[in-house]
Amino acid sequence: MNQLLSDFFSVFFATIQDVLPIVVIIFGFQLLVIRRQIPRFSKVLIGFAYVLIGLTLFLLGLEKALFPIGRLMAEQLTNPEFIREWSGSLDQSTALHWSDYYWVFLFAFAIGASTTIAEPSLIAVAIKANEVSGGAIGVWGLRLAVALGVAVGIALGTWRIVTGYPIHWFIIAGYIVVVIQTTFAPKLIVPLAYDSGGVTTSTVTVPLVAALGLGLAETVPGRSALIDGFGLIAFASLFPMISVMGYAQITEYLAAREKQKRVLAENEGVNNAL
Repeated sequence: MNQLLSDFFSVFFATIQDVLPIVVIIFGFQLLVIRRQIPRFSKVLIGFAYVLIGLTLFLLGLEKALFPIGRLMAEQLTNPEFIREWSGSLDQSTALHWSDYYWVFLFAFAIGASTTIAEPSLIAVAIKANEVSGGAIGVWGLRLAVALGVAVGIALGTWRIVTGYPIHWFIIAGYIVVVIQTTFAPKLIVPLAYDSGGVTTSTVTVPLVAALGLGLAETVPGRSALIDGFGLIAFASLFPMISVMGYAQITEYLAAREKQKRVLAENEGVNNAL
């Protein structure tokens, strides 16, 4: 119990140091530049207290529960003995094929989707996008589209580590797709899609994904933890842009096709009436 309280206050004071510059900038601009009193000042202070306590509990929970089990699962899944057991190749002299790592790919897909759904920054962006668009952009629609992109990106990134292909091939090809999609996607969704790629790489996603990439690079023969272990975060940032714009393009296409069906039905009804 004493250790838990010690950890809590340690994280709490570290959180105060992180939040303090934000408080100084906000209050400094409000009082010195805008030169207006802060309305409902007491409620604002209470809100900041909630933020500090909430962030502290959130970070402490991640450190005590999510990060250790994520690192443990990454180490166990990437263990060559575990992979040989499931692939049926118990001969230590036989080299493993990339298809033997299917549990790693499945875990990467699942952990990418689940961490993105739980990402606080994405939740905040989705809620604001829903408010600003008047409900045209659904909160869950955006979150699921981003989660799918992150899941596919991390799964593809782990496959790249196993196969050893250069990372720049995938990044260049991915951004070529993004540029092409930007040209044809609805203009309303493009800035949101670009922001969605950034908000996914936050507190929940980064430590687990980095642990998975490093664990995989350390256990796959011939891989470098420094060269091959990193780079998964780039996939997690890139593919949500593709998935969000793709989601908007599919939605626009389906809406246009439904509208065309209604117009054809109305014209057919008019012709029949005549």
